[in-house]
Amino acid sequence: MASPKMKIRIGDLMVQDGVITEQQLMDALARQKETRQKLGRTLISLGYVDEQQFLEFLAQQLSVPLVELSHYNFNQQDVLRLSETHARRFRSIVLKENPDHFLVGMSDPLDIFAFDELQRLLPKTIELAVVAESQLLQTLDLMYRRTNDIDSLADQLSEDIVEDSFDLSRLTATDEMDAPVVRLLKSLFEDAVQVGASDIHIEPDEHVLRIRQRVDGVLHEQVLKETRIASVLVLRLKLMAELNISEKRLPQDGRFNITVKNHNVDVRISTLPIQHGESVVMRLLDQSAGMIGLDKAGLPANLLARMRRIIHEPHGLLLVTGPTGSGKTTTLYGALNELNDASKKIITVEDPVEYRLSRVNQVQVHPQIGLTFSKVLRSCLRQDPDILLVGEIRDLETADIAMRAAMTGHFVLSTLHTNDAISSAMRLVDIGVEGYLAGTALRGILAQRLVRRVCVNCKGSYAPNVQEQVWLDIKAEELGSPAIELQQGKGCTYCNNTGYKGRIGIFELLEINDSMADALRRNDNSAFAKAARESDGYQPLVISALALAAKGITSLEEVFRVTEQLDESAYIDTTEPPQVDNHLELE
Repeated sequence: MASPKMKIRIGDLMVQDGVITEQQLMDALARQKETRQKLGRTLISLGYVDEQQFLEFLAQQLSVPLVELSHYNFNQQDVLRLSETHARRFRSIVLKENPDHFLVGMSDPLDIFAFDELQRLLPKTIELAVVAESQLLQTLDLMYRRTNDIDSLADQLSEDIVEDSFDLSRLTATDEMDAPVVRLLKSLFEDAVQVGASDIHIEPDEHVLRIRQRVDGVLHEQVLKETRIASVLVLRLKLMAELNISEKRLPQDGRFNITVKNHNVDVRISTLPIQHGESVVMRLLDQSAGMIGLDKAGLPANLLARMRRIIHEPHGLLLVTGPTGSGKTTTLYGALNELNDASKKIITVEDPVEYRLSRVNQVQVHPQIGLTFSKVLRSCLRQDPDILLVGEIRDLETADIAMRAAMTGHFVLSTLHTNDAISSAMRLVDIGVEGYLAGTALRGILAQRLVRRVCVNCKGSYAPNVQEQVWLDIKAEELGSPAIELQQGKGCTYCNNTGYKGRIGIFELLEINDSMADALRRNDNSAFAKAARESDGYQPLVISALALAAKGITSLEEVFRVTEQLDESAYIDTTEPPQVDNHLELE
């Protein structure tokens, strides 16, 4: 069709067809005068119709197709026939270019002004389709990536740099937004925020410059051929972080704050001298997202109740363990957020301070000037705290002070880099903590990892191979669910063809009971491990991950990826003397 039926009175037609009542229409029209929203959006917000129901009715009345964007196979070249600015302004997207017309999806096909403007902008006749606005906005974020901008800006910046003779003072002093280096960085950050990247890596190689983004824990790479721009990018980033721009031989760390697409992002930057320049890694922390509560950290209901019981103890030590990037900080801040009220004095000692919390006294350690964890911790104990958070237990001195604080009326939270909950207690003994201190102070240990979620838009059933089925049969009894229906993503636009979108935590919680405490006091690792596995509610990380796979939340491939190194160590038979030195295993 060349144009939509613009004079359609959608509200009257919905009443006529019995979709809504006359009174509901009157209520919606009255609300519309206040909010100035479209009638359809008003009806949906009032709960008189759901979005899918409204869109189906609209498509039927206009005799146009209703397109489910989450399952649509896009051609990016077709989408880019319309600029991002116009696509967002007119809430539209080019779905397909045909020989004689464009198929264009609109969230409001009754908008005659938007239709006329789109017809003017596109060189062929427009045929309309109805799309959900919520899906449209998400699709626009995915389709209008900044990769092309990054490529073209890198080309432009490379042309501006004459070999060995560019004006360094001009590049260091300029703040003009049209400077190619600034626009290139702006595109880098916008693209990272758009896809939900947690880190940006800038890595100069001999013949190329690699820009990598970590999305859902996995790196995605873009290769630029303009190697000369690397030094200019690093220079600008060092200026933003107030680092020493003349020092290229030593690593440097810093941070700065930027606003990207209405997101307030705290950027932690680390530079490292490498063979072909300086490698830069930036960790992006979205401060505008706000602090999540412990109930939103992903803990299953049974573990959440046990975790709350532990953190509301008047004194003791809670350890959260796992490798870098496993969500430990998110869990700890969720706990602090729940504990934070006017009746408690909370002090944190961190390296670095990642999120700002009101009413919490947060201290940044600076080992270069002697402000170490142990030194700050001693001073904190003179500040009359009720709760202490120690960013990480790295040495015996810090561990000893934390333990003694936990025994003298303070509740202490901290992290430890270990594989699982059982090995964490043993690790404390390994670094020199007296067994009686560990046994008395420890209240609980939470080990965690992050696994990727199967993309809900492209997931389908998955049949395991013979080896996987054997493994599943062994674990099914421990899981208590013999019927396991596996899911796996096929790859689509929404998940960047990875089959995964988003992450969720898997957890292993140990509440220290008398048997475990007694084993720690005797420095008996085998007895501790045996008591831990026999304790009420104990579930290894492997089984936690498999439980998510059984529900179709994650894939079996992801279970193996995250827990393959845990599986064997989690099920060592401790009824016989160990054949290896446990201490060496944990180093």
